Amino acid sequence: MMKLLSAAAVAAFFCMPSVSAQAHATFERAEASPGVPYKGVLRVPHGCNGEATHTVRLKLPDEIVSVKPMPKAGWTLTTSRAPYAQAYEEHGRKMTEGVREIVWSGGALQSDHYDEFVFMGRIAPHAKAPATIFAPVVQECANGQQRWDQVPAEGQSARGLKEPAPAIRLVAAAQPTAAPVSRVYTLGSLKIERPWTRATPRSAPVAGGYLKVTNNGAVADRLVGGSFDLAARVEVHEMSDVGGMMRMRELPLGLEIAPGASVELRPGGYHLMFMDLKQGIVAGQNVKGALVFEKAGRIEVEFDAAPLGASAPAAEHQHQHGHEHKH
Repeated sequence: MMKLLSAAAVAAFFCMPSVSAQAHATFERAEASPGVPYKGVLRVPHGCNGEATHTVRLKLPDEIVSVKPMPKAGWTLTTSRAPYAQAYEEHGRKMTEGVREIVWSGGALQSDHYDEFVFMGRIAPHAKAPATIFAPVVQECANGQQRWDQVPAEGQSARGLKEPAPAIRLVAAAQPTAAPVSRVYTLGSLKIERPWTRATPRSAPVAGGYLKVTNNGAVADRLVGGSFDLAARVEVHEMSDVGGMMRMRELPLGLEIAPGASVELRPGGYHLMFMDLKQGIVAGQNVKGALVFEKAGRIEVEFDAAPLGASAPAAEHQHQHGHEHKH
């Protein structure tokens, strides 16, 4: 029997955040790297015990520098500057101080509404990774406050804190490498181009696999499955519009590639589903796997990991220069 995945499963697959599930103030982008620009989107999900929020105060950790807050319609924007804990260089200039606190005031965010407060900055090049940094937030209302300013002790987890400060995980930036070339494989009369996947959050249970298959033979074949080193199993899936809702379903008989035809597996259509991920996929990573065809058999491949949310492989523009592996 075909399996039809629910809308909730589809949303999880595409890493779509659910605002209503957020009980605490958080950053939309919860991961960054030293020396890299960072757009901070502070998500405020509710007010102070039923009251509207009229002021939001955000204190910036030492690891976030070169901060420029975004004005917000209906709110007054003010900042406080102070010396950095450690100076750094930017465009040949020594930077010793900058914005350390941002205050949006004079607004009226109702308790049952949601809003976002934005700034641009940079993670300091001397920041240590891996590590977690915290940016305390205070919401002020007519008769009280809602504080999100609890920071765990060094080496401890923020889990269990009642009012945790918004956190950002610092991870090492990917090391620059030579420009990637797209992979091309041949298996009998089949040509397989550009196997790729996308980076995922660490806790993601599934990921998608994409590629292009061309059948240069006279007989139809079917892609029936495969393997992926970071997943427990691989299924062939289709995404389609069912009554105005996007649904995913497994193709238990596989995906047919007719003689002389090309079929592209891509986001929003046919794709491989990597089930029960053992760990998150990191952008720039190459993950070994295999494809299994009904007639042509099995071929070992590597999937190149594009950034989270990418709609195409990073090396697509170089596919004509790809290395070809023949079996």
